[in-house]
Amino acid sequence: MSENFNKVKDFLLDLEYEIISEDPKEELFVIEKADDGISNLIIDCEGSILIIEGLLFEVNKGSEELYKSLLILNRQIVHGAFVLDEDGKRVIFRDTLQLENLDLNELEGSINSLKLLLSEYSDELIEFSKS
Repeated sequence: MSENFNKVKDFLLDLEYEIISEDPKEELFVIEKADDGISNLIIDCEGSILIIEGLLFEVNKGSEELYKSLLILNRQIVHGAFVLDEDGKRVIFRDTLQLENLDLNELEGSINSLKLLLSEYSDELIEFSKS
């Protein structure tokens, strides 16, 4: 278990996120805060990078229009971006931060970006999930 893992854990607790699981060996957390719409958000310490990932929806049958809409909407996201998994079947919110100089405000800003995305674009995300 690294110093970064403990630092990130302290930040998550300071931000009042519930750690629903953690794996010190893999330096990975799964967090939630139902009131903010955050559920099963993965926080992963990978070497010198902190990876934040959360599944937004599964793609039933993707289309050029869906992917174009996601790319256009990416421009509105303050931190992070929409990404596809390796199979192109799931749309995920993903952000990366440097662990070396990570501070509480930076982590909070990334997670707040996801919360803002979920609150402002929930109707669009629901429609996207139907395609």
